[in-house]
Amino acid sequence: MAEIVSVHATSHTPVMINFPGAIPDEDRERIFAGFRQVGEEIRQARPDAVVVVSDDHVHNFFLDNLPAVCIGAAASWKSPVEHWLKIDQHELRGDVQLGGHLITSALDGGFDPAFSMALTLDHGTLAPLHLAGIAREVVVVPVLINCVQPPLPPMKRALQWGRLLGQALRSYGGCERVSVLATGGLSHDIATPRMGLVNEAFDREFLRLLAAGDDARLLDHATHRVHEAGNGAEEVRTWLVAHGVADGGAFDTLYYKAVPAWYTGIGLGRWRTGGV
Repeated sequence: MAEIVSVHATSHTPVMINFPGAIPDEDRERIFAGFRQVGEEIRQARPDAVVVVSDDHVHNFFLDNLPAVCIGAAASWKSPVEHWLKIDQHELRGDVQLGGHLITSALDGGFDPAFSMALTLDHGTLAPLHLAGIAREVVVVPVLINCVQPPLPPMKRALQWGRLLGQALRSYGGCERVSVLATGGLSHDIATPRMGLVNEAFDREFLRLLAAGDDARLLDHATHRVHEAGNGAEEVRTWLVAHGVADGGAFDTLYYKAVPAWYTGIGLGRWRTGGV
């Protein structure tokens, strides 16, 4: 059976890639060093595959077909879909068998995911892998959570999804070691008059509650205060999925700072597992 050897979460934004000089050099270097630390910790965990929990920014899905959750099961993934993202187009390696196992495990567990063998992954998946320095090294199984267009999966459901994915990964016999990387958030607004505002108080309380291990208060905060943190803050669902995967593993904040010039609160964290 597979061991979950690392669980991390990071913010993502294309602005980190396209406009790195928009913030002071000291802040940029600390943030990029944090991503490299995440990459090195994943590298040292020696996973056979990395399950990347992110969202689709209306590239693969739109109002004619918008699943709450989509699991990818293909041998490779084209990325990035955005022609304007300053990362060379390339393919990420995939794992058909592991993706298929997650799909069937979800169905057996009372969950109803969509699945795809033809996703083109966007900055939500690629930017953290790129900054971590592992995009071309690891096998990627994408799990995309709708964080963009209501109706959105409830925060409670995101945590339940994480627990289900954790159980599915631990029951998988096709490899020995798996890592999980969640990407999204934290507070930010996209294409609204509030764009550029960051709700640091929301972010810090969310991170504190992750560390406290009080799931009831964590879900209450995420459910009832997320509207104060911007439409992009809905992506904290990906962090809740990772929290569920960790299944009680203690959470550590590796870095946090409100970065208005990059339009978001930049956070990086990890859950303690047997591998990290």
